[in-house]
Amino acid sequence: MRTSASMESSPARRLLVQGLMFGLLRATAAVNVLALIGICVFLVAQGLPALSWTFLTEPPRNMMTEGGILPCIIGTALLALGSLCISFPLGVGSAVYLHEYAGRSRFASWVRLGVNNLAGVPSVIFGLFGLSFFVTFCGLGVSLLSGILTLAVLTLPVIISTAEEALRSVPDSYREASLGLGASKSQTIARVVLPCALPGMLTGAILAVARAAGETAAIMFTAAVFFTPRLPDSLLSPVMSLPYHMYVLATAGTEIEKTRPLQYGTGLVLIVLVLGINLAAIILRDRLQHAGRR
Repeated sequence: MRTSASMESSPARRLLVQGLMFGLLRATAAVNVLALIGICVFLVAQGLPALSWTFLTEPPRNMMTEGGILPCIIGTALLALGSLCISFPLGVGSAVYLHEYAGRSRFASWVRLGVNNLAGVPSVIFGLFGLSFFVTFCGLGVSLLSGILTLAVLTLPVIISTAEEALRSVPDSYREASLGLGASKSQTIARVVLPCALPGMLTGAILAVARAAGETAAIMFTAAVFFTPRLPDSLLSPVMSLPYHMYVLATAGTEIEKTRPLQYGTGLVLIVLVLGINLAAIILRDRLQHAGRR
């Protein structure tokens, strides 16, 4: 039997360990937040002087040492939003099948394993896949469509995982009540389950857009080109993108030091663009959540 002293010290010890662990977690979170703030402050300080109306509304000029980044902004937005238009419906449909129909079958387990493995594959592998399949085998060439399809494949695992988790969070009582009232399973999924899970699915869409907008390796083989002064006029046109343009200015430009402010300005615009897209998606998600609670 334990003595009374040991019994009294045990809760105190647990509280001490709990306090230490919470303190460690707070310190870790603080380090991450401070690192993010430091990067953003540095980027704003270095890139803000390069921002101007000309920088945002004109194409690059004079070997990309002057002018602006308008083709890069348009190309990045088209690639990110275009890939989302393909990957989101496919990801949601796959998640509905896995959770609502396949359940815990062996096939579903293998599919989930494949999705989880794909989520950890480096983006350059997706770029090489897009080059060999979409660009070469399908004959699409280096184009906006090839980049959109490659980014859709890249972001699909993230959307499937988050969409299935959102479906898992919907209480089973909702399904049982709908089926008890005479609705079919497909009607229950379409009218009850999906509206309840949609705000959580939009979280996956936010992550997918952020990743697609910041990708370089996945599009440098499939969609992005070194320089083009024209905006894309079709899905088969090559495009410029903000991350690839920044990479080119920093590594392959003829006047790397001269373009240093343009590099930081491009990075700042990329962060603002991703933040704006994410903010719009977050506002939409919050409105859907509030509408679902009414």
